[in-house]
Amino acid sequence: MKGKFYPLAILLCTSIAFYSISCSSKQEQAAEQVVEAEERPEDVVKKGEYLVGIMGCNDCHSPKKMGPNGPEVIQELLLSGYPSDRPIVKFDEKKIKEGFAVFYPDLAAGAGPWGVTFAANITPDETGIGNWTEEQFKKAIKEGRYKGLDSERMLLPPMPWQNYRNIKDEDAHAMFMYLKSLKPVKNVVPAPITPDKM
Repeated sequence: MKGKFYPLAILLCTSIAFYSISCSSKQEQAAEQVVEAEERPEDVVKKGEYLVGIMGCNDCHSPKKMGPNGPEVIQELLLSGYPSDRPIVKFDEKKIKEGFAVFYPDLAAGAGPWGVTFAANITPDETGIGNWTEEQFKKAIKEGRYKGLDSERMLLPPMPWQNYRNIKDEDAHAMFMYLKSLKPVKNVVPAPITPDKM
């Protein structure tokens, strides 16, 4: 009788050992996946750079110069907004009153029924977003509040904040971390011009 149960006992012991090794391996794999899921700071910044790029932030916020293929970003002024030393061009008021919108060649400023607006400095300089908290950044981009403060005016066109209303907090975080990693550029952007002062 003992001989009959011997192979069964070996099979049972082998199964238990295999199950234990399998469970241990699965736990190690799960722990590795958790570590992979936690993004490193440099990965968050890279993600932010990607988001800022595909969302078109450079289209308005980065001054440009004309090159052989059209407007090219001036890298040392990346995301620093409308240059304060650039003259403000007078727009055709008649066309604007008819509902037309007009933009500077590099899109850093535009005029329309709302008045004249200038793309903001979003570098980490104090003249940009250097003193902002992440919550201010999220409020500005998701709720359209100037400087991300409830007490301030709404952001003016052409800033498309309505398109970003549902952006995930982790994406806004990544964008903020990327912007904070940039070279600060001192540039005080002109205040908007109201329609009655155009």
